[in-house]
Amino acid sequence: MSVFIPKQYKKEPITVRMRFDELEQIDQLASRFGLSRSELINQCIVYALDHMPIAQGEESPVAWSNCPERETEK
Repeated sequence: MSVFIPKQYKKEPITVRMRFDELEQIDQLASRFGLSRSELINQCIVYALDHMPIAQGEESPVAWSNCPERETEK
């Protein structure tokens, strides 16, 4: 059996303004996959960042592939 180890929440709360129809679509997808709205949005952002050409190339200002949080969220 795995052991529960409490960890500090490492995400920063933000406010994002979205079109209502897009928010409805996000809510429907989150429900379909059994995720919170926040978790679905986070996974979508990680996916988008990991698949952007600038994030994958040497010219990227951030070494996305070396970010430890990326490894645990994939």
